[in-house]
Amino acid sequence: MSAIALGRAGDSAQANWLAADLGKRFPEDTIAQLNYLPMIHAAAALRGSDTGKAIEALAAAVPYELGVGFSLYPVYLRGEAYLAAKQGTAAAVEFQKILDHPGVVANELIGALAHLQLGRAYAVSGDTTKAKAAYQDFFALWKDADPDIPILKQAKAEYVKLQ
Repeated sequence: MSAIALGRAGDSAQANWLAADLGKRFPEDTIAQLNYLPMIHAAAALRGSDTGKAIEALAAAVPYELGVGFSLYPVYLRGEAYLAAKQGTAAAVEFQKILDHPGVVANELIGALAHLQLGRAYAVSGDTTKAKAAYQDFFALWKDADPDIPILKQAKAEYVKLQ
């Protein structure tokens, strides 16, 4: 998970070093090879704006992403990659998968953020009605949140632009 965070934060060199080490130490570990490594590579690619590489890296995780312990993070990252590539319809499919499997997501943050990302995906696709509804679902979940949280402030600004 540290390598994924490093990749998202822009330290792709350290993320790639950790990925190489993980791959070398666990060459036959299904979770390492087909979940963590694809997510690490996708996170670094996303930070580098290489959405195609991120989507390609996450393809290996597809057969396993509904498994317990993954919490649909590969799906979330794939959705973010499609969103960054301005492929709103494909992004919406990914974020909807998260919303369709609350038992897998449990109490992970991506469960709530999927509503926001779904709204963004619909907005990119030009479906303002569905975008507004998804943003409203996100706001309902975060109604008691600190109003100064940056992601909430950003979501509210985006919602205003949909009006």
